[in-house]
Amino acid sequence: MNQKSVNSYPVAPRVGVGAITIKDGKVLLVKRGIEPSKGLWAIPGGTLKLGETLQECAAREILEETGITIKVGDCVYVFDFIERDDKRKIKFHFVIVDFSADYISGEPTGADDALEARWLSPSDLRELPVAINTINALRSLGFL
Repeated sequence: MNQKSVNSYPVAPRVGVGAITIKDGKVLLVKRGIEPSKGLWAIPGGTLKLGETLQECAAREILEETGITIKVGDCVYVFDFIERDDKRKIKFHFVIVDFSADYISGEPTGADDALEARWLSPSDLRELPVAINTINALRSLGFL
């Protein structure tokens, strides 16, 4: 596989896109099945494809990972995700763009690179291992 087409040890930063979907006081999160943040609960999303808009990416990734159809709203949170390995070489470098989203249809089911997908309340999040960037994004929106 070409090094430019994988997310680990990139030659340039990658663009990651997610969507924060809240329904009935609960947020849609996935348990990540791959690095980075494997095993942690996080905002569903993925890597932007060439020729795809940020909004198209958000809708596609949420459907692929959770089975949920959304209407993508405004950009609500942007952050850098940089992880280095033991030798200090950059293992992952993403610029993550998270959008708000409205629930349209579907029942959450973990798929693609998500082990699980669930609607979670703020109290549920206190009991689960949640990615720090997800906590920060949800706090910025007043969900936590």
